[in-house]
Amino acid sequence: MEKKYFGNHAVYQIYPRSFCDGNGDGIGDIPGIISKLDYLSKLGIGIIWLSPVYASPNSDMGYDISDYLSINPDYGTMEDMEELIAKAKEKGIRIIMDLVVNHTSDEHSWFKQSKDKNSPYHSYYYWRKGKNNNKLPPNNWTSMFGGGAWSYCPEVGEYYLHLYGEKQPDLDWHNPAVYEEVKKIITFWLDKGIYGFRCDVINQIWKETLKDGKKTPMGCGMEHYLMKEGNHEILRRLNKDIFSKRDVMVVGETYMVDHKNGVKFLNNELDMFFEFDHTNVDKWKLPLFPRKYHPSRMKDILYGWQKAVSWNALYFENHDQLRSIKRFGEEGALKKVSGKMLATILFTLRGTPFIYEGEEIGMSDLPIEQYEEYRDVSAQNVYKILERFHFSKSIILKLVHNFNRDNARSPMQWDDSPNGGFSKKTPWITVNPNYKEVNVVSSLEDPDSIWHYYEKLIALRKNNDALSYGSFLSLKSHRDIMVFRRDSEKEAALVVINLSKKKRKLPSILKISGKVLISNYPDYLTSNQTLRPFEAAIIALKKVA
Repeated sequence: MEKKYFGNHAVYQIYPRSFCDGNGDGIGDIPGIISKLDYLSKLGIGIIWLSPVYASPNSDMGYDISDYLSINPDYGTMEDMEELIAKAKEKGIRIIMDLVVNHTSDEHSWFKQSKDKNSPYHSYYYWRKGKNNNKLPPNNWTSMFGGGAWSYCPEVGEYYLHLYGEKQPDLDWHNPAVYEEVKKIITFWLDKGIYGFRCDVINQIWKETLKDGKKTPMGCGMEHYLMKEGNHEILRRLNKDIFSKRDVMVVGETYMVDHKNGVKFLNNELDMFFEFDHTNVDKWKLPLFPRKYHPSRMKDILYGWQKAVSWNALYFENHDQLRSIKRFGEEGALKKVSGKMLATILFTLRGTPFIYEGEEIGMSDLPIEQYEEYRDVSAQNVYKILERFHFSKSIILKLVHNFNRDNARSPMQWDDSPNGGFSKKTPWITVNPNYKEVNVVSSLEDPDSIWHYYEKLIALRKNNDALSYGSFLSLKSHRDIMVFRRDSEKEAALVVINLSKKKRKLPSILKISGKVLISNYPDYLTSNQTLRPFEAAIIALKKVA
């Protein structure tokens, strides 16, 4: 591929509310982020993905935007944002922001004005009369957050569509004015000096029809809006009008994307996208219900995407996912090696690696024992639905825990002082009680920590052409072992990873020789054909002329 900045630099996702509190009010903010730029620079980060900092009533923690051109006072001011962009640039760090344009907040001025049927803003949203003399919603679609996807507004006498929370009305992209508004938003922020965008639920913005949907375990209506051709057309237009004319990075969140559409998204639309197949490997179609994790299934999915598309967005964690070590590795005695194993996957597959705040120190899910502790609107909605079916409180908490996004949104654990060094005041959401043991300071002091392994991996990948831009070739191995080559013109690397907590043998035909560039066990021997639990290593290979 063409050598772009995102090709050999790692992305670090910051969830602003939980990263660092700069003014002592219990909420993370932009000055707090600025204060930690040296930390990110030391780790080797080249790009920050900043979850929404726009003005918002925070019904969905910033993904309900009331003004795209203003900063949420919880996080600071526009001057703070400009300072962050400038100071990050001084340290060689670029910033991408969330672009949330499937929906706005119901407190956005567009939506407020849209309640007047004579206003041009009325057609910015999906306002429709209901069925059965307006007594029932216009169709049977369901919300991604549970319940119906339509809400009735008495003052308008119509229903409005919201694929997410009822305070997140969907924009109607059939209206050309919506496209022009989004172009203004994108240009405004690129002119401020940001590097690009992570595009929220970007494969859902075009609703092809509003017909009733088929009933599935996942809900109703998806076949009418997921990855429709109109969606691809919008992204191609944005690429042609804006992105192709600048040095930018554009990554899409593409729920339920398949290989065919993945290829299309990379054809003059996006630079990369997040697929969810591998992060759903331990779930059934309904995320309430866990599924036994099989390493071989993870391997097959990762290999499948490596072979299907030219560039991948590589991740295990983000603000919507449970923490990864307990899911795909193991806590306890094997925590370090399994955390490092997962990091090895991120930094050796073809694509851009994404780290979520705290992943580099092995943060774990937040234990939540009371409904009153929930901050996640989707968890609140599902809890209430399950209550109506008379599940016991303990069962509901257990089921909701399987997908509750609060799990990964607890404050960053900087040290072992009160509140983990995040804030001097009680935080907006509880700090994980394990902060005394799991924190940045203790990780920096431990030369064998997960943090230092990330530091070495980031530097290795950045300076190794094969690991950054090289081709990918999988080699035959045990079903639980990943063995693959990365090759560039002048460099080659062999990667061996045991995804299992059991010892696994490498194939006898695979004779490994070469310098071990990094491994998660201190005594990795290339002559040993047996990999220990979660063992991973990267070996430099000699290029044959």
